[in-house]
Amino acid sequence: MPHAHIRLLETPEELSAVEALQRVIWPGSETDIVPAHMLITAAHNGGLVLGAFADDELVGFVFGFPGLETTPDGPRPKHCSHMAGVHPDHRNSGLGFALKRAQWQMIRHQGLDHITWTYDPLLSRNAQLNIARLGAVCSTYHRSEYGDMRDGLNAGLPSDRFQVDWWINTKRVERRLSKRARPTLKLNHLTRVGIQPHFTLPTGPDDWPRPPGHFPPLEAQLIAAEIPSDFMAMKSADFALARDWRFFSREFFETAFAKGYLVTDFVFDQGESRPRSFYILTDGESTLDPSA
Repeated sequence: MPHAHIRLLETPEELSAVEALQRVIWPGSETDIVPAHMLITAAHNGGLVLGAFADDELVGFVFGFPGLETTPDGPRPKHCSHMAGVHPDHRNSGLGFALKRAQWQMIRHQGLDHITWTYDPLLSRNAQLNIARLGAVCSTYHRSEYGDMRDGLNAGLPSDRFQVDWWINTKRVERRLSKRARPTLKLNHLTRVGIQPHFTLPTGPDDWPRPPGHFPPLEAQLIAAEIPSDFMAMKSADFALARDWRFFSREFFETAFAKGYLVTDFVFDQGESRPRSFYILTDGESTLDPSA
């Protein structure tokens, strides 16, 4: 695709275009759309809406606003990144990364060092962007964060979400966003440091991976937890199986986070037979790749 131009959006016309783009990205439920008047209010009161344009057409956006988080020392300011989306015709083009990088630059100018957002932990594409490429980490799992969602992408499943922490002034994040980004991690990276998948996924006659009946105790410093590589395709083909994955992953990540584990990386490998996706969970200060 042609090089996209990213800029701040502030006018009613620009933010009405963001409202319209949401309907294309998340079709099927008008109640899940953030209306232009809310975007305008946020943008004029410390919030941030960035748009990506290709040939003068709005094809992506990211939207967030200032928030507060609770700490032992009292409330602390942060930026809450509420929405990020790319037109279906421009996915897998690097626009999502470019928008988040622009957001990183703008929020640092506001004097904040922490950005949070949520995403479905079973979506490999989102995990690859948020965890592996952007350097966010996660130790927070929210059950049914948004209640019953009715748009075409989320309808029918509990809206469980990871809440990620993006510490934007850390060397970790600066390295991930540098022009010399690290290569995508593959399965051989796990093998090289002696990490084996924490559980084995049985495969059904339709080739979709099934969640295991149970998982071993969480004891290693580094754990690789596999998820389906194309959860949305699985959901379309076998909704009951998608529900099984939702409840298995909920149990696994809640257990891991309660024991002090932190999601620190993500591995996506196309493989010779089928794609495979793994979260890397860290106990303590261990890392899969200390230089990254």
